[in-house]
Amino acid sequence: MKKVLGCLLALMVAAATNAQKLSDRAEISVITCGPGQEAVFTAFGHSAFRVYDPVNGINAAFNYGVFDFDQPNFYLNFARGHNRYRLAVQDFERFEYVYQYYNRYVHEQVLNLTSEQKQALFDYLMWNAQPENQFYFYDYFYDNCATKIPEIVQKVFNDAVVFDGSYITNPLSIRALTDLYLKYQPWGDLGIDLCLGLPMDKLATPYEHMFLPDYVEAGFDHATINAQPLVKEKVIRYKARPEAHSNGIFQPLYVFSLFAILALVLTVYDLKRKKTSNWFDVLLFGITGLIGLLLFLLWVATDHRAAANNLNVLWAIPTHVVIAFLVFKPRAWVKKYFLIVLIINSLLLISWAWLPQTLHFSLVPIVVALSARAYVQYKR
Repeated sequence: MKKVLGCLLALMVAAATNAQKLSDRAEISVITCGPGQEAVFTAFGHSAFRVYDPVNGINAAFNYGVFDFDQPNFYLNFARGHNRYRLAVQDFERFEYVYQYYNRYVHEQVLNLTSEQKQALFDYLMWNAQPENQFYFYDYFYDNCATKIPEIVQKVFNDAVVFDGSYITNPLSIRALTDLYLKYQPWGDLGIDLCLGLPMDKLATPYEHMFLPDYVEAGFDHATINAQPLVKEKVIRYKARPEAHSNGIFQPLYVFSLFAILALVLTVYDLKRKKTSNWFDVLLFGITGLIGLLLFLLWVATDHRAAANNLNVLWAIPTHVVIAFLVFKPRAWVKKYFLIVLIINSLLLISWAWLPQTLHFSLVPIVVALSARAYVQYKR
C-alpha cells in the first residue's frame, strides 16, 4: 500500500511540475543530507535537487538515490555490478522529514541562476524523470546520487560552470575518503576494504571527491557560473542534535585477535604432541579460500570497477578451498604448498604498510593464524 501511495504522490508532483513554466519566484537548490548510522549505505549522506516555485505550487525533491528491491533479479544484478537506480520526483516536505526524523542535518544551497537557466535545469530534470529516462547504472564512486548533482549542472550549463578544487589542499584516496565516514561502522568498513581493490587507492582528484555529498556541498560553495558564485544563499534547514556513538568491543580487530590467539595456542599444542588439528585447518583454509574465490569473481566476473586488482587474494588464496580437504591425506606437493603459503604470508606481513593497496589492519591476525597453521601442516 505504501508503494502505491508513493507512486501516486510522485505522479501528482510530476503532473504539477509539468503544468506550466517556472515563475520568476522559482528557486532551484542543492540539498545535502548528513550521514546516519542506521546502516552502511546511510553513513555517507545524501544529495538531491530541490525545485521550489510558490506561484505554481511546486516543492519537489529530485532524488537520484532510489532503487527497488522488487526489480527482476535484483540481487543477481547487484552482485554483478548492474545496479539500476533511478531519479524519483518526491514531495520535498516528506523527503526532508525523513532526514529530520533520523536526526541527519539538512543543508540547502540556493543556486545563483537566471530565470532562463532555472528553466533549462528544470526542463532537464523533468526530462530525466520520465519513465524511459529515469534509470541509470549505479556506481559506488563514479555514478551515484551525489555525483549526479555536479554532472547534471555541467551537462546543462557546459563550460559556464567551473568547479574550483583548489580548496582541497590535502587530496585523499577514495578508500581514505570512505574510511572517514565509517568510523562507527567497523564491520562495514572491513567489508568494503575486503571486497574492493587497487582502484580505491587511487588519489582522487578534487572533482572525484564529489562522490560524497559533503564534498558536493563544498564543491558548489567553490564553484562559479559565468564567473559569478554558483551559490547565492546557504540555508541550514535542520541542524542535527549531538549523538553519542560507540562501537563496543565486538569489532573486527578484537574478534580476529582472539581467533589468532586460539590458532597460536592450538599450534603450540599440535607441535608438542606431533599431531595436527585437521578439523581446525579445514575450517580456516576452507573459509579463507571461499572468501578468496568471491574476491576473485568480483574482480574478473563482474562490472564492479573498484573490485579489480584486489591484493587481498594474496592471503585469501582461492585454491585454499581445494587444499583444505587434502590435509587428511598429505602428499609431497601439499607440503610444498603450505611452505609457499607460509612464505607468501610472511612477506605479506613484513610489507603490509608499504603495499600499494591499503589492506585492513584487522586482517593481520587472520594472516598470522594462517601462517601458524601453514607451518604446522608443513612440519607434519
